[in-house]
Amino acid sequence: MSLTIRQLRYFIAAAETGQVSQAAIELNVSQSAVTAGIQALEAILGARLFLRTAHGVSVTPEGARFLSRAKAIVAAVEEATRTPLGEETQAVGRLRLGLTYTVAGYFMARHYAAFRRLYPGITIELSEQPRAAIENALVTGGLDLAVMLTSNLANTEELAAETLFRSRRRLWLPSEHRLLSAPQISLADVAKEPYIMLTVDEASRTAGRYWNRYGLTPRIIFSTSSVEAVRSMVAAGMGVTILSDMVYRPWSLEGQRIEQRQTVEEIPSMDVGLTWSNARPLSGPAQVFRAFITAALGLGA
Repeated sequence: MSLTIRQLRYFIAAAETGQVSQAAIELNVSQSAVTAGIQALEAILGARLFLRTAHGVSVTPEGARFLSRAKAIVAAVEEATRTPLGEETQAVGRLRLGLTYTVAGYFMARHYAAFRRLYPGITIELSEQPRAAIENALVTGGLDLAVMLTSNLANTEELAAETLFRSRRRLWLPSEHRLLSAPQISLADVAKEPYIMLTVDEASRTAGRYWNRYGLTPRIIFSTSSVEAVRSMVAAGMGVTILSDMVYRPWSLEGQRIEQRQTVEEIPSMDVGLTWSNARPLSGPAQVFRAFITAALGLGA
C-alpha cells in the first residue's frame, strides 16, 4: 500500500489544529475520512503519529519528525502541478514582501526558492521587520504584501489578512521531566516550573494574554529573543516553555531531547498568513505570489 497526498493533507491538518474534527471542517470532509486516512498512514509508516486525548490529538515524536517531511512532499506536489508552461509564469515585476522574524526563520526560505524557480521574471525584495513596522509600511505603500503572524495583527481596519495555517502552541519539556508521566498537565502545573520566555515576534505579549486569562503567572527565570537559546535551555533542564509547533524540533543543537505535551487549558494557536492594504488592489506580482503560496500549502485543494 502506498501513501497518498490526501492522507498527508489529513495528517497535516490534524497536527496543526490539534483536533480531527477541526481538521475535517477545514478540509470539508467527514471526520471518519480523516480518521481513516490517518490510521492508514500510520499503518504504512509503521509508527504512531498521534497521541489521542480527551481534548484532541497531539503529535508523537515520530509524528513531529514526519510532519516536516509531509509538508515538504505536499508542497513539492503542488509546485509540480504549477507547471512553468502557463502564461502566468511569464509574469514580470517587483514584489516588496515583508516578513516577521519567525516567518523568515522557520517558514519562508523553501517557498522563496520555489517561487524564484517558477517566476524568474518577478524580483522579490524581502524585508524582515517587526509587526508594527510591517503594518505601517503596508498602509503607507512601502510594502506590497507581508507574510507574518496574522494572529498578532493589530490594524484590522486598514489591513486585510488571509491565514495560511495555524500552528498549535504546546508545552516543551526536557526528556525525563517529572510532568511527562502526569496523565494531564495544567497551566497551574506549568506555573510552578522555571520558565524560559521567548520575546521575539511579541511572543511574551501573546503569552501574557493566555496566562492572564487563567489568572496565572509563569515563573520566568530567563527571557531571550533567540528560539535556539530557548531550545537549548529547555533541553538542558533549565526550565520549560510554551511555543508553537512551527518552531519545534525534537532535538536541541547539543543533541538533547525535547518533548512536547498539550495542556488541559486551550492555548491560542500561532497563525501565519498574508497581509496587505485594504486601500489599494494587490499588484500583479503580489497576486501571483498569493496564488502560489496558497497552492503550495494545498489550501482549497
